[in-house]
Amino acid sequence: MKALTSSLKYFIVQKLRISNQEAVSCILSGRVLVNGEKGQLTQVLRPEDSICFDNQYLKEAQTFVYLAYYKPRGIESTLNTDIQNNLAQTLNFNRRVFPVGRLDKDSEGLMLLTDNGKILNKIIHSNNHQEKEYLVTVDKPLTPAVLAQLAAGVVIMGKRTRPAQLEQVDATTFKIILTQGLNRQIRRMCYQLGFGVQQLIRLRIISIGLGNLKPGEWRYLSPAEMENLNRNLSAETD
Repeated sequence: MKALTSSLKYFIVQKLRISNQEAVSCILSGRVLVNGEKGQLTQVLRPEDSICFDNQYLKEAQTFVYLAYYKPRGIESTLNTDIQNNLAQTLNFNRRVFPVGRLDKDSEGLMLLTDNGKILNKIIHSNNHQEKEYLVTVDKPLTPAVLAQLAAGVVIMGKRTRPAQLEQVDATTFKIILTQGLNRQIRRMCYQLGFGVQQLIRLRIISIGLGNLKPGEWRYLSPAEMENLNRNLSAETD
């Protein structure tokens, strides 16, 4: 999300309709506070910043919503209310939030939703290899050779998938950690090796886990979860 203005000084000039010189005087004298602290002349403003002038708010802090949601099987990952079983209806949340990525109709598990476009775009448009973890149950017993192939990469849609971390859970179930998000990737990988997917649950996106959520339930992300997520996203740009 872009900064609101080029600087705090410009914001004060526009908001109070005063000259540049008057704005500089107000800021340097400490009459302008940004998030409770003395403002700086060239300070770039963010939507989440609050601005006070002589103890009166010129701008309230914009707060964002971050949700972890267990998408049930059969729900479409869309906010389009013209589509049956859409996300907006089943989520029934009182603010408009947007899904971070998709989870196909036949799959279930963790989805992140937010109204913070900066976070959303960072995750969706990242060029880095972000981890997503899934629990997969197939229609017949797994073999060591099949597990090794899934981990090493399988050719689907004309390209080989990236190597993945794999852990067998039981005869027909495994956990897999992917670092890419090709369309219906896990189902296509399994199909290519002669297996049908009976259940697919997304357990984790980057550092955010599904936790104890049940299908159809949602929760707010905790401050610690947001701190970890932001740390992971910041590390990608370092």
